[in-house]
Amino acid sequence: MEACFLSVTEASERIAARSLSPVDYLESILARIAAVDGRVNAYITPLFDEARVAARQAEAEIAAGRRRGPLHGIPFAVKDNYHVAGVRTSGGSRLMLDHVADQTSTIVAKLQAAGAILLGKLNTWEYGTGNGGVYFDLPFDVARNPWDLDRFTGGSSTGSGASVAAGMAPFALGSDTGGSIRLPAAACGLMGLKPTYGRTSRAGCLPNCWSLDVTGALCWTAADSALVLNTIAGFDPADPASADRPVPDHRAGLTDGVRGMVIGLVSGMPEAEVTPDIAAGLKAARAVLEQAGARIIDIALPEPLLRYRQPAGLINWSESHAIHEADYRDRPELMGQALWEKMTSGSLVRAADYIAALRMRRHLAEGTDRLFGSCDLLLLPGAFRVAPRFDDRAGTVAFTRESAMNIASLSGHPAMTVPSGFDADGMPLNIQLIGPYFEEARVLRAAAVVEAALSERARRPTLKDGTAPAGAPWPTDRKARRAELAASVRAAGEALPRMPAKDDEPAHCFRP
Repeated sequence: MEACFLSVTEASERIAARSLSPVDYLESILARIAAVDGRVNAYITPLFDEARVAARQAEAEIAAGRRRGPLHGIPFAVKDNYHVAGVRTSGGSRLMLDHVADQTSTIVAKLQAAGAILLGKLNTWEYGTGNGGVYFDLPFDVARNPWDLDRFTGGSSTGSGASVAAGMAPFALGSDTGGSIRLPAAACGLMGLKPTYGRTSRAGCLPNCWSLDVTGALCWTAADSALVLNTIAGFDPADPASADRPVPDHRAGLTDGVRGMVIGLVSGMPEAEVTPDIAAGLKAARAVLEQAGARIIDIALPEPLLRYRQPAGLINWSESHAIHEADYRDRPELMGQALWEKMTSGSLVRAADYIAALRMRRHLAEGTDRLFGSCDLLLLPGAFRVAPRFDDRAGTVAFTRESAMNIASLSGHPAMTVPSGFDADGMPLNIQLIGPYFEEARVLRAAAVVEAALSERARRPTLKDGTAPAGAPWPTDRKARRAELAASVRAAGEALPRMPAKDDEPAHCFRP
């Protein structure tokens, strides 16, 4: 196996044993990037020269017996909404092409302090947000799915998913507001863990939606996810939503299995939306977990899935508009269509509907949390279909919007997409696991069981050539589209049930 395809855990063990040089490891990854990224488009701001300097330093320190920990000498890359001092943070947008950060985000700084080596900044939807549509109208070519270059990577952590799947980064940082770690992981066949809201710091990461944003990593294996989480998790006073909770060793007990666990198989998913292949992967995961000693019970969400989607949209649109209001007002012509549509939707949300969405969120979070009184984990689909082709315009939107990602985004629980095999076309399938607050270790244990049986970690993309055009934006009349969005937002607000007020009103940013 080429060194670029080693998992983080494998590379870490070899570096510790002095059978792999950090310099040689980096050069293998850089050679892979040079060979394939011209077709994948994962990197938008490479930092390869700086990475070479860091690799030589890591090699010298390790040789001198000063190994900092298991990530020392391990390269990684970051979605371009993370600030790195002295480096451009574009957010994938024309609006920020000249912005150079004067700070480094907390979790990037943690990784660098642990000796991890930053490879560069990765492609993303504009400002890490969007409506699911791919319009080919941003300043960087669209990141493509390494399993089939004609297909969607999921969003918004597009380059993060593509880089890890293609062997161009052992792991990558992403961010998750409504599934933006888990959806690319599902599309690209990766482990995508959204930690508990507040478990990882967001300081130094461009905000998308304050009360939903979570930072985290996309990795190749569950063990890699545990190792990275050990480094990036923890309280940060620079993030007002950061949780001051102890961080366990997520690798301890990772291989203990699920014997004795009660796992709730979530019923009531919209069967018309879940494809037969995804349903088959979920059935296979259930069988694997049962064979490993877990007891599977049927369990129902406190409300239908639609009730999670409604407040998620209203909250996300509103808070995103508040963040980017000045750009929307003063420079809308520089916005890509997806961001413009979301900002327009946010400008049309009534205050009463936003408050109603926050109240519904609290109701849903409390109801979801009560499920863990009868089970240890939830098992359900993540994405409801495999990654669609770029020319399936409705499919890219549906992949994003018609999923089960909003459940844990709204409730704040830790959630992880896990590969569960492949369809007949060789595209990755996925399942999702959701755990109690701050029980990422429990989620990872179950993920490791599914991985061992179904995830085929020895299988890598072949990068078969793609043919999708790289520059044909959707024709869109913004005036007409605004009228359509106004009707959609109004309908969403009217459809949201009004929950009774509580004594601690008004509702503020969610905290588990």
